[in-house]
Amino acid sequence: MSSGAGTTLAHKSVATIRTGTSQAPPSSTPHTPPRTVTSSFGSPSTIRADDDFVLIEIGSRYIRAGFAGDSLPKACLSCGPEQQRRVGDFRVWQEPTSTSSRKWAADHEIWRYDLRQIDLGLFQDKLDRILRDAFTRFLLIDSRPRRVGLVLDSALPLPLLSAVLSTLFTNFQTPMVSLMSTPTMVAVGAGVRSALVVDMGWNETIVTSVYEYREVKSSRTIRGGRSLNDTLYKLLHGLIPTAEDDDESEDRAVTFEECEDIMCRLMWCRPSAFKSSQRQSTQLDTVEEQDENEGEPNQPSGIAEVPLRSTNPPSTIHIPFNKLADVCDDALFDPSAARSTFDDHELPLHLLVYDQLLQLPLDVRAICMSRIIFTGGCSNILGIKERIVDEITSIVERRGWEPVFGKSVENLRNGQRAQRKASLQRSSISSVGTSDSSGYDSDGLRSESGTTDSLEDQVEAKIARNRPMRHQFQGQLRAVHSLGAWAGASLLCQLKIPAMATVDRELWLQQGANGASRPSEVDVKHQQRQSMGAGGLIRGSGGHHSNWTLGIWGSL
Repeated sequence: MSSGAGTTLAHKSVATIRTGTSQAPPSSTPHTPPRTVTSSFGSPSTIRADDDFVLIEIGSRYIRAGFAGDSLPKACLSCGPEQQRRVGDFRVWQEPTSTSSRKWAADHEIWRYDLRQIDLGLFQDKLDRILRDAFTRFLLIDSRPRRVGLVLDSALPLPLLSAVLSTLFTNFQTPMVSLMSTPTMVAVGAGVRSALVVDMGWNETIVTSVYEYREVKSSRTIRGGRSLNDTLYKLLHGLIPTAEDDDESEDRAVTFEECEDIMCRLMWCRPSAFKSSQRQSTQLDTVEEQDENEGEPNQPSGIAEVPLRSTNPPSTIHIPFNKLADVCDDALFDPSAARSTFDDHELPLHLLVYDQLLQLPLDVRAICMSRIIFTGGCSNILGIKERIVDEITSIVERRGWEPVFGKSVENLRNGQRAQRKASLQRSSISSVGTSDSSGYDSDGLRSESGTTDSLEDQVEAKIARNRPMRHQFQGQLRAVHSLGAWAGASLLCQLKIPAMATVDRELWLQQGANGASRPSEVDVKHQQRQSMGAGGLIRGSGGHHSNWTLGIWGSL
């Protein structure tokens, strides 16, 4: 017993308890056993870094960048002459000797669709600088490779698309890029499946018909922000007393920044001469006393006093508000010219939208005309949306949806209407004279059997009463508000919906744009083999297949 008391049992040893199954000596340092911590209880920064899905919308003058799932982009950057200065360039603080001459608006653009006027190498450098500025200053992310979603116009030329993808894959090591169409994302941002998207951008105005998230037809005109800005400059140049002729002098009388600022602050659109009969006010109109010399109450007739600091010497000009409305009419509508004088690429906005609706199938037109979405910078001009809708309504009431028009066609239609009206009158008179007396009772009143053509089906009525059918609003002109293309793409990625086209980095570096197939629609087989992650698209087995597509961008 004495020998057993001096020994310690193995299951009561402190060293055995602390070290688990290991037979460590009692002199070892005690320590806390390691615990496995799941990623869900880790730092929020590590979770966000793994799930980051960066969305980039590239326009003609602005780039918007942010994270998927946010309602607004974190950064909205432009590429002007001030952002293109080198280190040590202090010309901005020197006394201005001359303003920019022939490249008045080209220095403020990121790209142009006319590839003859763009240097792809310089475009890649601009894009790389803007994206690095957005990532480091606004998004606050490091150089870790992240998935990127691109919101681009579907009519973007393939060399520009190749330059964008090469910049992302080479300079930012992006593993995968998802391509999303701008008109479709605008429809998603409005919460509709079908829409007529009127993108009033800088270079041009694009009208795209989207039906069930697919682009049916697209048409465009050169009437946009650039043409409006050039027309406004001509007005300002005529109001400056000390301005020289642009043909004699290579310098502009007003800088681009001041002319654009005046356009954003003072530009407005005159209402249409035709007022839609469908628009009825819910309140009674009150009559206000005014002088007979004054203009219409909804048309300002004042004069704006605008100081100009870029002229030499600085001056102050007085711009009548009616002149600003005339500038908007001449640049975007041109009501004084006949329709036959316009080419296909320079149609006024209301004619472009009407022709787009006219060329659509009947069921697509009925859906899209009730979901007209205005987007772009020029859509913020005061009164321009109402003007376009009123002009389209007037054309529809005057011509209908007939593609053929002219004096001969109108005379033929008027003759057919007169003949139809006369035949209806003769048929009504003959039907009254030869009416059946069995449909009346002895007192001369129509019986119940004569008024009821067919009995109502009781089963169908019960089904309709228990399960009411929601009729889709269609057939009437209506404008719908959208949150924008970037917000629509953010919602799309947050809902884990595959993009229209997905480009893998390895395949792009191996094959380039020549390795993409050119189907007319989305590659269903390729999309079925992709999966969605918490932050958007993640690469699955479909990214390693040799058959991939650029979607609608590769079909142009």
